[in-house]
Amino acid sequence: MDGTPNPRILVDPKVCHGRPVVRGTRVPVAIVVGSLAGGMSFDEITREYAITIEDIRAALQYASSLLEREQHFPLAG
Repeated sequence: MDGTPNPRILVDPKVCHGRPVVRGTRVPVAIVVGSLAGGMSFDEITREYAITIEDIRAALQYASSLLEREQHFPLAG
């Protein structure tokens, strides 16, 4: 196990310089999330990158888990 929250996501220093990718591909999670943010549909992404809807959901879940771990500190005023 590589420590990621979803088995569909791989973080391995030997694959794409350790960037999180959809397992079995070289499709970075950032590309999947960015494509959705740019307006692509799930169907367009599955065709463009040859991944499944479940892979897209796993990428979103992974990105969400990273945001949940973020810490925010108020600025002193």
